[in-house]
Amino acid sequence: MYQERQKKMKKLHIIYIYIAMWICSLNMFAGGEQLKSHHNVYPKGYSFWIQLPEDYPETKEHTPLIIFLHGASLCGGSLNRAIKYGPINAMKYGLTIHSIVIAPHNPGGPWCPMKINDILEWMKQNYAFAHDRVYVIGMSLGGYGTLDFSAAYPEKVAAAMALCGGTTIKDYEPLGRLPLWIIHGTADKAVNIKESKVIVETMRKQHNDARLRYDWLKGGSHELPSRYFYISQTYDWLFSHSLKDPGRPVERSIKITKDDLKHAYRNIKNDSFEE
Repeated sequence: MYQERQKKMKKLHIIYIYIAMWICSLNMFAGGEQLKSHHNVYPKGYSFWIQLPEDYPETKEHTPLIIFLHGASLCGGSLNRAIKYGPINAMKYGLTIHSIVIAPHNPGGPWCPMKINDILEWMKQNYAFAHDRVYVIGMSLGGYGTLDFSAAYPEKVAAAMALCGGTTIKDYEPLGRLPLWIIHGTADKAVNIKESKVIVETMRKQHNDARLRYDWLKGGSHELPSRYFYISQTYDWLFSHSLKDPGRPVERSIKITKDDLKHAYRNIKNDSFEE
């Protein structure tokens, strides 16, 4: 009798363990998105955050992926600095983005396209997502990183948005292979708008601008483009592109107005974002 009771107790214990594991797996997604950090995935590579959307368990291989590259002000320090602003921060405070978001942390210096690509390839091995719907968006130093990465791997980027940045590359031809939106404020004192204008003007002279969009924000400061991270149309524009699109045309009908920028934080659930 004692042995039979022990066997029953052992079976119940195993069942309880499985139930606990199942509950934990549900809690990973309960109440919103799952956020996870990764360190030392590659020697001397970037540490990074992964944010999964709330509906990821249902969408998985159909889920887009966004790579967000931060600016120079967030270099150094802890990995937490990488999500001080940007898509993950916007999701935290109420914006729904149906995408995996990757936020690498740059400890200092220019963004390295190869290290960013290492993260993308690691994601392909470890997470299910739509490989034809990978997007890059970055601001300031991250704007440079966005264009540098897109030029290095245009066959992997479905669309890119570069905010108040520039590029370190000399050959702009690869940038013409993908839908690209460059945005810069005319009163930017941190990164002069000339950094973006030279790219646009060169691509136009080379007749390499069929997939290029650009906006110069009149009187816009260096900080103004950060509002794009908190506007749903930004992600609507990105998600309207796929590597499978014949000819890979750029979407031009989705607009982001001055009024959209003015009220970008309206739905953000945090007093620090009150206008």
